[in-house]
Amino acid sequence: MRHGLLFILAAMIVCASSPADAERHMMRPRVPSDKLAEARSLKSPLPSSPEVIEQGKAIYHGKGTCFNCHGVDGNGNGPAAAQLNPPPRNFRHHGFWRHRTEGEIFWVIKHGSPGTAMVGFGSMLSDEEIWSVIQYERTFAQRHGRRGMGSREGMGPRMGPRHKAESPHDREDSADE
Repeated sequence: MRHGLLFILAAMIVCASSPADAERHMMRPRVPSDKLAEARSLKSPLPSSPEVIEQGKAIYHGKGTCFNCHGVDGNGNGPAAAQLNPPPRNFRHHGFWRHRTEGEIFWVIKHGSPGTAMVGFGSMLSDEEIWSVIQYERTFAQRHGRRGMGSREGMGPRMGPRHKAESPHDREDSADE
């Protein structure tokens, strides 16, 4: 009995992931290094609008099947997520949007992510559909760490160097950094 408890405890220690592990996972790029410059140069041709967001929402919850892994609320805990290693990205985490460009996100949706369960959707979704999904996914983070969200060029409205004003949400989230 004692050996059984020790085995379970050891397994729990090995399998446990700390907040630091989650943060490292969030920071790790999913675009291969030889494609990173190409991905970062990609910019959405779509205007930021409620209509585009609604189109993205329909694709996310429909033919894109994004919710199966990334969750209905974009928090990375969809019905298939428990079986995936590494886990799906959490679109509600401020670090997700802060540490990559929209072009990187586009590239991963279109081509997939080597070493993960993220397959490429380029044969199923048009480029326009992928860009609209990105606009919808961005809405998941709006109340979760807006500070720095999309600080790289091209990440959307009110994001970038010319919009440095802090909101009350910024101060709340700064403790997370």
